[in-house]
Amino acid sequence: MSWLVLLLAGALQAASLAWPVAMPQALAWAGWVQGEPLWWGQGLALATLAGSLRSAACWRLAALRGWIFATSWLACTFGWLFTSMHTYGGLATPLAVLAVLALAGLLALYYAAACGVFRHLTLKHPVWAALAFAAPWLLAEMARGMLLTGFGWGAIGYAHLVGPLAGLIPWAGLYGVSFVAAWLAAVLALGLLAVLAGRWRNALDAGAVLLLLMLMPPMLPQPQGGSAGTLDVTLLQGNIPQNEKFDSQTGVLKALQWYGAQLRQSTSPLVITPETALPLLPGQLPPGYWQALQQRFAKGDQAALVGVPLGSYAEGYTNSVVGFKPAQSSPWRYDKHHLVPFGEFIPPLFRWFTDLMAIPLGDFTRGALPQPTFDWQGQRLAATICYENLFSEELARQFLMDAKAPTMLVNVSNLGWFGDRLAMDQHLQIARLRTLEFDRPFLLATNTGRTAIVDHRGRVTHAATPHTAVALNGTVEGRTGITPYAWWLARWGQWPMAVLALLVLAWAWTVRKR
Repeated sequence: MSWLVLLLAGALQAASLAWPVAMPQALAWAGWVQGEPLWWGQGLALATLAGSLRSAACWRLAALRGWIFATSWLACTFGWLFTSMHTYGGLATPLAVLAVLALAGLLALYYAAACGVFRHLTLKHPVWAALAFAAPWLLAEMARGMLLTGFGWGAIGYAHLVGPLAGLIPWAGLYGVSFVAAWLAAVLALGLLAVLAGRWRNALDAGAVLLLLMLMPPMLPQPQGGSAGTLDVTLLQGNIPQNEKFDSQTGVLKALQWYGAQLRQSTSPLVITPETALPLLPGQLPPGYWQALQQRFAKGDQAALVGVPLGSYAEGYTNSVVGFKPAQSSPWRYDKHHLVPFGEFIPPLFRWFTDLMAIPLGDFTRGALPQPTFDWQGQRLAATICYENLFSEELARQFLMDAKAPTMLVNVSNLGWFGDRLAMDQHLQIARLRTLEFDRPFLLATNTGRTAIVDHRGRVTHAATPHTAVALNGTVEGRTGITPYAWWLARWGQWPMAVLALLVLAWAWTVRKR
């Protein structure tokens, strides 16, 4: 029965990252239903795990329990990979399910190790034991998010976009919030166990720390950056069916016609398309198409950011965004830096796996880091493609100097690979947390949804109905200033968080030896 409880708790933690709720009436008319973070659900889920580890007979059993919980959590979090592999990749159902479970189980090993370390330390006081739980948990989150190209999708900090810990985000970022959230969950669990054991002094200590962890973040001063002015934008959502997107007889023709018409007709100062909105290399486009696009924005007061693949067989290919604006000698260009394993490059020894799928895969060339912003009408726009908005340490490279820091963040994506809603909602929550980390608005242009404008406070101000072809118009305010998190992250990366966790572990080990 304990294994079933852990499986259910893992599923609850996954659901807490994007719990389905109705949007405000202003957006509900369009049928918009968005997954919202559920901070207390995440806390209860992780508290269940922490409480079960306390009763584990040895560190090996604790590691096994942690692995079961994490496998359930991660498999439910990115179960949408099944859709890309089976529905669009043609992989047989058993193999697609096995692939998702194998990835989840492999990444869960980080958390199994964290739980084994916690049980081995065996600190008795609930407050200090909870701290000894949070430190290895933080290292596990960082390892998953940064090692072997990193895949930190669904980290527990994303559940705290709202709630008592949200005020900590501009100071400590995702991993700092994840650390405090893990500490809070473990304090809750171990404090309740102290009550059941009649250790009232320990229980009172745990209650006091629990209140402190929940009351202090809202009292932190929030960023007081300045306004960089406003910009009217149009975000294009073509809704090209994923099974047609690269078909020259269907999706390619639809894309060229629809995006071409929207780019010609747009009256906004800036229009943005999704990732690979034009799914052909410029040299493969119909005669005159690319030249007409350049001429369209060569004069006047309008600009465009267009997702398109670039390169050649000799030079290598890139997943890129091209920027057109008046009076430029050559188009601005952003090349994707953080490539997707199996999607944009194939790891060694895994060619056999990708050959099983009918997905157009290849080895792309990695873009530099950082790359220049797209400067237009007083705004500096920093682009990312697809899941690059996961990696705040890479975005932070743009924030070394306030005078050159982006005033807006832009992400172009094609989430059509992943089904109807789960990946879309999670991707939106990732962008919302980045807005709080950097005090910047985020513009999201996607093929099928969620296409949206998020302001610098993490609020969705404009949203397109998913799975419709639509041009979303809105006004966004750029921001200046550097948050405390952006300041130290730009200089030292995530090392301060890693050092914090290691110091806590060293202290806990010393206490245990005593």
